[in-house]
Amino acid sequence: MVTHRIGDIAEALGAEAAGDLDLCIIGAAEPAQASSQHLALAMTPQYADGLARGGAVAALLWPGADWQGLGLRAAIFAPRARVAMSGITAILDAGPAIARGVHPMTVIDPSAMIGEGAAIGPFVTIGAGAVIGARARIASHVSIAEGAVIGDDALILQGVRIGARVRIGDRMICQPGAVIGSDGFSFVTPEPSGVEEIRATLGHRQEIRAQGWMRIHSLGSVVLGDDVEIGANATLDRGTVRDTSVGNGTKLDNMVHLAHNVTVGRDCLLCGQVGIAGSARIGDRVVMGGQVGVGDNIFVGDDVIAGGGTKIMTNAPAGRVLLGYPAMKMDTHIELQKALRRLPRLSARVQALEAARETSHNTHHTGDPTKGPQHDQ
Repeated sequence: MVTHRIGDIAEALGAEAAGDLDLCIIGAAEPAQASSQHLALAMTPQYADGLARGGAVAALLWPGADWQGLGLRAAIFAPRARVAMSGITAILDAGPAIARGVHPMTVIDPSAMIGEGAAIGPFVTIGAGAVIGARARIASHVSIAEGAVIGDDALILQGVRIGARVRIGDRMICQPGAVIGSDGFSFVTPEPSGVEEIRATLGHRQEIRAQGWMRIHSLGSVVLGDDVEIGANATLDRGTVRDTSVGNGTKLDNMVHLAHNVTVGRDCLLCGQVGIAGSARIGDRVVMGGQVGVGDNIFVGDDVIAGGGTKIMTNAPAGRVLLGYPAMKMDTHIELQKALRRLPRLSARVQALEAARETSHNTHHTGDPTKGPQHDQ
């Protein structure tokens, strides 16, 4: 069992610590569930009550916390809680158990090159001319096709499929079931299709005709920069002629789909079920919440933030904050939603006003029915 000294953890985090720095822990836990062998994660005062219910004697606390008053023997102070969480989890995560060397039940083409210190699990296949970087860790049932190049220190988990000629930088992390380098979804009809017609007319159709689809093959591949992470069951299609590409430091969540020819910049964050259609271009540091969709050939500028469910159908300028379907400025969307909630009440008021107007109109034309006929004097 691996143990971690409180003083060493604090030093690795660059954080202040107090108390018995020689105290050792084996893992981290929420305060109420922590035992004496855990570092309790109580980074804000709201977690203080949990410390009393748990058994931790060491905790990650907010700056200025009275650690002794909380009954602790040691404490690490975290000015920025989630940054500290990043460091703590990196220290405590042992990673998958993949033995160094090549498992005997793996098939590697003789022309492939395997870097020093690689660990390759069972039922992996590596194609002709592939290059695997130093210290790469490849779990079971991974398939790496011919000509693929993977940089140093990669972590590729169970069932990943990496296609032909894909090029991946250093320190890539790829979660189970992802597919990098599948064919793009690109088809054409011999005659102008219904899709082409409605794009030109914005919805009007002259005639509905039978049509068949001809495949456009994917001659390009996929290029990923350094420090890219790919989520479980994400799919990245090859480019038609030029490569689909993802910049350094970008993170893709589970079930993200990049279509053919898509370009994604550096340090982007694309959350679950984001779908980006063919030939769209995404700038640097773009953040997209879950289920954001981007139309084909759209440009999304640097530093755009799109809330969950946003559908981007026109170009988005740099720095814009978007929400809604179709995408619009977030403040505009919020005002529209407020107005939408007021519509039933507004509708009732309009109906009441119309009813009052109709009553007044009828009274004006028929006179007062309680009075007899009027005669001129």
